[in-house]
This record gives sequence, structure tokens and C-alpha cells, in this order.
Amino acid sequence: MRAQGAATMADSGPRRVVVTGMGAVSPVGNSVAQSWESLRAGRGGIAPITHFDASRLPVRIGGEVKGFDAAALFGTKEARRGTAHVHFAMAAAREAVLDSRLDIAADSAEVGVLIASGIGGLEVIENTTRILDAEGPRRVSPFAAAMALVDMAPGMVSIDLGARGPNMAVVSACASGADAIGQASNWIRQGDAVAVLAGGTEAGITSTGIAMFAAARALSTRNDDPEHASRPFDRDRDGFVAAEGSAVLVLEEREHALARGATIHAELLGYAASADAYHITAPEPSGDGAIRCVSRALERAGVRPEDIGYINAHGTGTPLNDLAETRAIKHVFGEAAYSVPISSTKSMTGHMLGAAGVFEAMVTILAMRDGFLPPTVNLENQDPECDLDYVPRVGRAVNARLAMTTSFGFGGHNACLVFAGGPNPA
Repeated sequence: MRAQGAATMADSGPRRVVVTGMGAVSPVGNSVAQSWESLRAGRGGIAPITHFDASRLPVRIGGEVKGFDAAALFGTKEARRGTAHVHFAMAAAREAVLDSRLDIAADSAEVGVLIASGIGGLEVIENTTRILDAEGPRRVSPFAAAMALVDMAPGMVSIDLGARGPNMAVVSACASGADAIGQASNWIRQGDAVAVLAGGTEAGITSTGIAMFAAARALSTRNDDPEHASRPFDRDRDGFVAAEGSAVLVLEEREHALARGATIHAELLGYAASADAYHITAPEPSGDGAIRCVSRALERAGVRPEDIGYINAHGTGTPLNDLAETRAIKHVFGEAAYSVPISSTKSMTGHMLGAAGVFEAMVTILAMRDGFLPPTVNLENQDPECDLDYVPRVGRAVNARLAMTTSFGFGGHNACLVFAGGPNPA
């Protein structure tokens, strides 16, 4: 059942969507608090790869999750049969629900789960192929088919927490996480759910995953200097650093949240998505797709570009993305582009792929809550064509009440989210 009074109050006008819970597992911390503390301090999580022997690969660095014990969290049986992209999502979802104090059992049929991933259970596919080749089909795990699926992350989260509302995954490459939040908010606005666990998860640091991205020449090759490898907007950037982890937000109908006395972290004001229709990996050089996406998100949010107090940029550290994103911001914001602070936390976490959009939405909300913008570390020699304020090297105290985050992906996917936040966003 819905909280008393929520249905009639929400039905009297457009449903508003708020964030009441957050959870994270990342290269810079295995909780929201740990991750945020690291980002505030400008402390990164990129290091030599330890998950496997990467010595034969051209790229040997990544943003790995550290000290994550699936057996301690979920039991030995689940740890053995499951996969990291599922376990990361389950851990982040548990933290988000605890933070929100949402009683899922009271509304289980109206609590949805929408968790994105760009790759899914790549480690399962890789390990299963090795077993098949070395030992034959009889040794293949009966759980392999299920655990390889992208949508097993939301499936297992719903089983773990008892959420019986709409349930699915979305895949739009590196825009997947932002699209998960946007599509989950649409479920709430159209009345299909009163709350949704919206997240992204990724565990693509495997030999195959790194080899594929390296072959596409998308990754930084600063193997001898991992701490400084991710360099968004820097003149000497040479690619992104692959990372893993998960983040989950509890999105909730505002009146439902107020009726149960929930703490509201932020309100999602606007979401938009678009396509470049240009190239398999490269962004459209003028930023056309991003321009349309950002403009529409701001319009739907009912805010002007000059109202935005902070942008958490996609900022991958690839030569083409950073330039196209800068051009898009300049086009949409005009002269205001030079006064709005922008930062890329991928400089510290690396690129969490399908989890990036949700993790960075969480960072955007925390930045508004605490009045503090995380830095773009490693921005030592700013690209002359990327000439905006990217909060270089150290964080900054700024009270932003409106902020946005952008996500762009292979295939020309673009997504943008606009939030209202601060100490009292309700």
C-alpha cells in the first residue's frame, strides 16, 4: 500500500521525483561516505590492475574496487555462483535503501528496480569460454547463462530486497547509468511505481575487457604513472582509464516521500536523451547531439543555463570527447559557460562505464548538499580549446542549488540530468 495520503496528493498535479537514498561501491570507496571523502580530498583510485595478470596487455592500469568481500555480504554460496557486476549492484542497493529508510515490504508491488550496465557479466563469459575450451561443456556452470546477463543485476536486487514493481536493465554504453535514472523517473511520473532503485553497475576490468578497449585506442597507456593517467581537459590526455563499481539512487514520488517523513537529498527536475547518428565511437565534433540533449533537459527542468551552479561533466580524458563536450557547453550556455564551474570526477575514479552516470549523479547531489565541488585532478596543462573553468586540481567551496550532469557513450548516446539540491531541496 502507498503511504497514507500519497496517492491523492500526487494525483492532484504532476508527479515530482526526488532522491531519498544513495549507495555506492567505487574505486575510491565501498560506500557513499568513503567515496565522497576521497573525492573531496582529490584522492584517486587508479592503480596497476590486480584482478588478473595484465603483463601482456598494452594497458595495465584501471580503477578497481578494493577490499570488496562478496562472501561476507551475501554468503559463500552466492559469492561463488554470482558475478561482480551483480554483487556490486546488490551492495549499492542495500546501502541506498538503508539511507532512504524505505519500507519496501509496505509497497513492494510499487517499488521498481532499473539498473543499467554497459557490459554486464563479461567475466562470466570470459571464464566460461576458458572452461569450455580446457575442460569441455560438462564443466560449464549452470548459473553461467543467468549471471552473464546485463539484467541479472536488477533481477537479483529485486530478489534480495523484495521489490516487485517494474524491473529491467537499460544499455546505452557509457550513458547507461544516466538513462537508468531518467527512465526510472518516467515510471514514477506515469504512476507505474512510487519508488525505483535506479542504478548502474559494471565489472569490465577483465583481460578481454581491457584488451577490447585498448584495441579501440580508447584507453590511456600511462602504465608507469597510473595516478596521473586520467587527465580530462588536459592538453596531454591520451584516453580514459577503465573502472568498475556501482551506484544506486532511491528515486521516489515526492508526496510519497514527504508522507513517510523521508529525508530528501535532491529533486530530479529534468532528463533528456539524444543520439549523434554520427560514428560508432567518436562523438559528433560540433557536439550537436549533446547540445540538443542538454538544451532539452534544461527546458524540461524549467531552468535557464545561467541558473546552473555546477556541471559534473562526462569528461573522459579522450581527446575527442572533452573537446566536443566543451563545445556543447559553450553553445548551450553562451557567455555563462565561462562562469559555471565544471569538474570531471573520472580524473579520480576512472571511467565506470555503465555505472558512471549514476555515480556522477550522486556526486552532483553531494556537491550541492555540502556546498563543495570535487576537483578535476591532473589538469596541469589545460587544452587551449578546452578553456572553461574545470575546477583544476583542488576542490572548491561553492553553494550550487541547481546542477546538471552529462553522460555520452559509444554509438552516439547522449543523456543529461538536471537536479535541484542543497541542504533543503524539498
